Amino acid sequence: MTIFMDKKLTSLALGLFISVVTVTSGLGAAQSRQTLLRDGFALTGVDGKLVHHDTNEVSPDFAFDGWFFEFDSDVNDGRGLVKAGTGLELLPSSTLERMIADANNGSNTNYRLGGRVTQYKGRNFIFPTYFLPLARTKKPEPSTSQKTPQQQGRPKINEPNDVLTIPKELIEKLPDRKTRIDHRKGEEPREEIRTELGGKRKSGIKRDFILADRIGFIRESRQETQKTWQEVSFVLDALGRTEAKISLHLLPCQALEQAQQRQSVEPDTLRFKIAGIVTEYKGNQYLLLQRTTRVYSHGNFTE
Repeated sequence: MTIFMDKKLTSLALGLFISVVTVTSGLGAAQSRQTLLRDGFALTGVDGKLVHHDTNEVSPDFAFDGWFFEFDSDVNDGRGLVKAGTGLELLPSSTLERMIADANNGSNTNYRLGGRVTQYKGRNFIFPTYFLPLARTKKPEPSTSQKTPQQQGRPKINEPNDVLTIPKELIEKLPDRKTRIDHRKGEEPREEIRTELGGKRKSGIKRDFILADRIGFIRESRQETQKTWQEVSFVLDALGRTEAKISLHLLPCQALEQAQQRQSVEPDTLRFKIAGIVTEYKGNQYLLLQRTTRVYSHGNFTE
């Protein structure tokens, strides 16, 4: 009787041990999987550094132009976590182009970045929307005056009758009088803005814009099974008309990955109604998808 009870207890203890090991390994696997930030997570001013890597040193299937943003601190979206020092690739955009120009003009590469995180085939990317250069402040040198510590720490308070003056640095940045008068007459500042999709700009300032409820096709330039996102584009559908079709390079995101999965199981080319952000980088137009919905033509239109 004693031997039977010992064997029973031993088997029970072994079962509990296996269960604990299984649960622990499951938690460890879950933690290892939850390292990606979710698609669409907004970065609202994170500090870091703009760095450039040789495209031969990183994965050629994902690296576009080799520009990455390395975080100064951990970034957590509640589910995924990116450690400090990790670099995420920056997607082509007008903001990135201005950011590169700013870094090339000076030696400072520290920025406060805002944008949207995307997820594509197990990797995170950043679509930047704004940036602020960060400058290191120098500590003021100690004063050599003979004031007491109490007097040195006392703030200066302006008198009510003091004359207000504009610093010289601000005066130099103000436009001259002629420019101010022309602006009062109603003349618009000379800016380069995009008039329409595929159209020419009047001047040099690039602006992103929303493209909504447009129907088109997702094109992939290569026929191999493993395709990179650089070779995928969205072609606007002319709906049977003989108009020239406009093609936009697609940026990696979850909406693109889902649309590609739908297309991969269909023998015919699918039509999608999309909404997204159109941007420009080095003369090329790119589209970051926000929503894709399959459209059924019922054979009314041919591709």
